[in-house]
Amino acid sequence: MSRRLGYTLPPALRAELSQQDLASRLGLAIPLVTVDEEGRPHPMLLSHLEVLALGPETVRIVIAAGSRSAANLAARGHAALLLIEPAHTFYVKATATEPPLVLGALARFELTVTEVLEDAPAAWEEGLAVTGGITYAPVPALDTPWVRETLAALRAEPGS
Repeated sequence: MSRRLGYTLPPALRAELSQQDLASRLGLAIPLVTVDEEGRPHPMLLSHLEVLALGPETVRIVIAAGSRSAANLAARGHAALLLIEPAHTFYVKATATEPPLVLGALARFELTVTEVLEDAPAAWEEGLAVTGGITYAPVPALDTPWVRETLAALRAEPGS
């Protein structure tokens, strides 16, 4: 059952998305859900390489500029990040109110956090737990060109 934590990232989640310990987060996927032209949920998977918390109210993401998710975000602005792991389950609802910064094949969106929910078993579900998150392999090396390009896009300032 989910409960509202508020309208900003809790400190632990902000730290997790800060990329301060990026190497330990590689291999864990983060579902991103946008809203398509018919009002339906449209999922995609991000890695921690593509997500950066700038502060308690702002999260940057980098996705393929030509993707349906990028078109959905640009057109409708609604998104949810799902962080599902054995240690915790968070749902971060957010909006993109500005057009993306397009850097070659990548589109960088700044998302404003609008609500954070934490999911945990209800009392009648005692003993149940998430036993694993969505993972991927192989884990990319941080010095590969596409990884460096993605990380640079997260940190680029408009006009740079």
